[in-house]
Amino acid sequence: MFISFEGIDGSGKSTQARLLADRLRADGHDVILTREPGGSEGAEQIRNLVLNGPTDRWSPQTELLLFNAARRDHLERLIWPALEDGKIVVCDRFADSTRAYQGSTRGERRKLVDDLHNLMIGVEPDMTVLVDIDPNTGHSRATERNTGDDRFEGFGSDFQVTMRQAFLDMADASPNRFQVIDGDGTIDEVSDRIYAAVTQRLAQNADA
Repeated sequence: MFISFEGIDGSGKSTQARLLADRLRADGHDVILTREPGGSEGAEQIRNLVLNGPTDRWSPQTELLLFNAARRDHLERLIWPALEDGKIVVCDRFADSTRAYQGSTRGERRKLVDDLHNLMIGVEPDMTVLVDIDPNTGHSRATERNTGDDRFEGFGSDFQVTMRQAFLDMADASPNRFQVIDGDGTIDEVSDRIYAAVTQRLAQNADA
């Protein structure tokens, strides 16, 4: 099963992806935890290019090409082999982030994003967990954490508002894939909501 985590910057999705992987391992599942951009050697090198530097370092078109190059390498070298081995892959961001960042918030290039995805990637996660929080809360958290991967956080809180709506619109359009989780509450409370939703989906898949 391929599970992706999505959400605006500061939503806590990275923490929640890690906690879910830990809980599924405790249940006896073989789990690979990975991230985008990144997850493979080549993709991690591209990550350093796109997530650092000034906001105008790359045009939206160049960003789109870089993200897809990283994703293709990630798929070939990590995700597909893990799934073929029967493992659960938990990925912090996937193609929906590109749809939101480069397709909906960086100049309305959604058709170009979708065309390139269909040509070069062509797969979707089995389940996407969308951790939904207030954009102002997310932006405040993101700017305070100072991880170094902060290029997109520099676009400001209005950017986060637009991105959140883009994610919610995608969830409405693909309700069978998306599970929207309320990100308000303690880390453990949010983790429990996600774990309940994912284990229910795993059980459904096992019965199918």
